[in-house]
Amino acid sequence: MVLSTAVRLAASRPSGRASLINFLGKDGWAARLSASVPAAVAAPMAALTAAAPAAPPTATKPVASSINIVPETVTTVPPSMYQDTPASNMRKIISRRLTESKSTVPHFYTSIEIPLDNILSLRKVLAKEFDTKVSVNDFIIKASALALRDVPEVNGTFDAKTQSQRTFESVDISVAVATPTGLITPIVPSTQRLSLTDISAKVKDLATRARDNKLAPEEFQGGTFTISNLGMFGITEFSAVINPPQGAILAVGGGERKIVPGRVNIMTGEKEKPRIETTMTARLSADRRVVDEATAAVFMSTLKEYMSQPKLMML
Repeated sequence: MVLSTAVRLAASRPSGRASLINFLGKDGWAARLSASVPAAVAAPMAALTAAAPAAPPTATKPVASSINIVPETVTTVPPSMYQDTPASNMRKIISRRLTESKSTVPHFYTSIEIPLDNILSLRKVLAKEFDTKVSVNDFIIKASALALRDVPEVNGTFDAKTQSQRTFESVDISVAVATPTGLITPIVPSTQRLSLTDISAKVKDLATRARDNKLAPEEFQGGTFTISNLGMFGITEFSAVINPPQGAILAVGGGERKIVPGRVNIMTGEKEKPRIETTMTARLSADRRVVDEATAAVFMSTLKEYMSQPKLMML
């Protein structure tokens, strides 16, 4: 007969009370369990067992073979407070292509801060002395085209069927434009050959016709590189999704005034005073199958060089 631990502890002392518990280990408990129970404890326990009536057998209720569970519908917002709008054909295409891009294209990201003060000064000169208005976005497009010309590995696409990389001599930049029906990317062909004023006029024309849904298919299908600029909406930085089969997309934020530490002259040890600069953050999302990290770094450095010296874009 096996008794509970409490009974065994009570039987181990004449007073029936245990002030402490000795942890005996595996071998010690085996010896305790095999030991005989004292008569003073066994007799009362036997009487209790004999006096307890046997419980009558209870009938087991049959369980249904199949249970139909009706899921409960929980609606936290009444239908009068929201409206479902079917997705347009353009949004369906965007959803399918970008979902495919994020799930199948190995994205990686590189960011860089680019000074804008020289560009802002040049814009004032062009507007005052030559009556020519070009936007910061026009400079970004031109600088990107020249950087793609200098680093052609980024100006490429990836063919998933043949598992091959293709680079292009012509730089055809797609510019993201927001329309009421969704985002569309009209193309500025041979951007590296266009002047700033040509790029400005071309982008304005494409953006206007894109919002009016008057673009021809060849004007927004294709391209070798994409630029998405949200600076005019107050966004400082963001990450864009690659537009397959293109190998990269540049996400551009707005300019910010920042305090920049003074530079130190290594030869003389003199340190310049801190100054205030207007900088923007550019982030490249690249397909690792087309571009590696070192190539992306060279491209971003080249882009910064052209943006820092905007007169190079006018040669």
